[in-house]
Amino acid sequence: MLVRLHAALWLALVGAVPAAASPAWGGGEILWDRYGVPHIYSNTEAGGFYGFGWAQAHSHGNILLKMYGESRARGAEYWGPDAEKLDRWLIANDVPERAKLWFRMQTPQMQQNLDAFAAGVNAYAAAHPDAIAPEMRQVLPLSGVDIIGHAHRLMNYNYIASENRVMASAAGAGAGEGEAQLPAQDAGGPVLPPEGSDGSNAWAVMPKRTVAGKTLLLANPHLPWAPSMLTYYEAQITAPGYSVYGGTQVGLPVVRFAFNDNLGFTNTVNTILGFTSYQLTLDGNGYKLDGKVRPFRSVQKQYNVRQSDGSLKTVKFTQRSSVHGPMFDLPDGKGTIALRVAGLDRPGVLQQYLDMGKAQNWQQFEAALKTLQVPTFNIIYADRDGHVLYLDNGILPKHKSGGDYRRWSGLVPGDTSETLWTEVHSYEDLPKVFDPPGGFVQNANDGPWVSTWPRALDPADYPAYVVDQSGMSLRAQMSVKLLAGDDKLSWTDFVGRKVTTTALMAIRIIPPLIDAIGDNPDPELQAAKRLLAGWSGDYEAESRAALLFETWAKLFAGNALTGTDNYATPWSLDDAIESPRGLKDPARAVATLKHAVAQTTKLYGAVDRPFGEVSRLKVADGNLPGHGGLGNLGIFRVMTWSPLKDGQRSPVHGETWVSMVEFGTPMKAVGLMSYGNASQPGSKHSADQLPMVQAKQFRTLWRTRAEVEANLEEKVTF
Repeated sequence: MLVRLHAALWLALVGAVPAAASPAWGGGEILWDRYGVPHIYSNTEAGGFYGFGWAQAHSHGNILLKMYGESRARGAEYWGPDAEKLDRWLIANDVPERAKLWFRMQTPQMQQNLDAFAAGVNAYAAAHPDAIAPEMRQVLPLSGVDIIGHAHRLMNYNYIASENRVMASAAGAGAGEGEAQLPAQDAGGPVLPPEGSDGSNAWAVMPKRTVAGKTLLLANPHLPWAPSMLTYYEAQITAPGYSVYGGTQVGLPVVRFAFNDNLGFTNTVNTILGFTSYQLTLDGNGYKLDGKVRPFRSVQKQYNVRQSDGSLKTVKFTQRSSVHGPMFDLPDGKGTIALRVAGLDRPGVLQQYLDMGKAQNWQQFEAALKTLQVPTFNIIYADRDGHVLYLDNGILPKHKSGGDYRRWSGLVPGDTSETLWTEVHSYEDLPKVFDPPGGFVQNANDGPWVSTWPRALDPADYPAYVVDQSGMSLRAQMSVKLLAGDDKLSWTDFVGRKVTTTALMAIRIIPPLIDAIGDNPDPELQAAKRLLAGWSGDYEAESRAALLFETWAKLFAGNALTGTDNYATPWSLDDAIESPRGLKDPARAVATLKHAVAQTTKLYGAVDRPFGEVSRLKVADGNLPGHGGLGNLGIFRVMTWSPLKDGQRSPVHGETWVSMVEFGTPMKAVGLMSYGNASQPGSKHSADQLPMVQAKQFRTLWRTRAEVEANLEEKVTF
């Protein structure tokens, strides 16, 4: 039985199963279905959070506690020197102290909700001490401060300003296409894929474009398959005034990709520049600003590092800051920067997501959006009334000195107050598309300008620093092409287009490549020509030309597949979904193909090896022929593959949580969690959905209590 566990009693109760439940959270139950999805029913709002905390601990307890320990900036204290870099970054940026402040700034109801979620985790661990790894149990007990602190770390110091991303901008790399489209790798966090190859997909289609005359919504986030703080979790929560189904990232107490009976929303990583790196000019014990020398502010900080013998070593450091923010020395003596992050005065990210899920119509949903507490992410919305929205959402600094995206994504002069921003843009300022003439909105991590077709937004109407739109990924172009036109989509069409594996790059570039080969007498080139000419361009398990084309494409457009120098016609916004195209140097392209033949044969044993023999869907003991590929090939069914090991490769990032909804009566809702809904060792739900991934099938999402009880695996009450 679930109980509320007070922090003060934790050490006394570890290892003991609590005997009675506290009534503090109002009571409720969790019905687990046969795919390991928790359906939480509670008599109070806080009880819904309590049950959600219990459920997450049950399914993902080890990674849950690991990420909370890291977000406390105590990872090195718990697990040793490997976590020291992240601890120092979070402490230098005041994340632990701000977590306490942010908790105090929550409404009394949200404070209760956060404490309830933490209590649910604590209670599960107390009732099941052997289910949690010993090295993770030391993080317990949790409190509501830990929950808001983790959300703060994830949003502001992973998605917005991870150490790697900040240092890359300071090194002159800017936020580049890949960094802008993907959450930056956190120090000690998960490794993300090559530029633009991952990310997320989202569609919302208006009734006028559907056969049934009903609104359609696709939620399709990606990110890593290996368990981490970016792992998705599927759940249903039903409490007074709050009833949602969807997915969220483990550790968050609210559902980020959600739908209810009347509306739904999803997110994709966008290009909002929510931080600025300022280059300081130092002078003695200060820095120059507007021709004067200002003194640093210096504070002593510290953290502990667990040694190999179990003892703790205290590391002390002096953290300097300027009027811009905390200061950091660049590697190799290349100077000193100050970091300014937007949104540190806005503690309501979890409240906004909760209110979005509670909304029952467009007016209520927009009211939640206008609070502008979520610091980044495109938001795509659909509702039963037929409305759809694309919003380039985020907390965006307002730069009075102007300039474009590239200027503000690199090092910015910090010696003048002209560059020091003090305000952010309002909701009304942000690019958005509502109920467009084309009847749909979409996003695949690109900027806002082609969020619908025909285009509805003009970059000239917005500051140049809003977004980097120097190009458009082929995946985003494929997303538009799958929806554009006047035809009406049936439910079958909607689901079928979601799983297409066609590489737009192949469709666009193979014809001129075949023409360039012509009657070249080289037998290898003629064999490659026949192979490519007979291929549909689909990345299916049986495809025999897919590996060759992938190899050639990386030589042609770079390993990240973002290079455009070898195309005859570059990308332009006026020709957004048909460019780049053509071969600038046909002879060179043919020579590259010759090299690709040799490289493909060496890597895979044959130039025409079936794609699924090499690319395998692997989770736990599952190992099935794979399909899908790199988004920058123009593939909507994204899968980023690992390096070869023993002749095979497996998913690193790509298809994770998918849900598709039709707002009819009754509602249609299907979905899938590719790697399963649990990561705890021994769970039978760690790979049970993999065969459906391989077969391009989806589960009916059981939403009514009768459906859940007909597919019940376990019931827990609290």
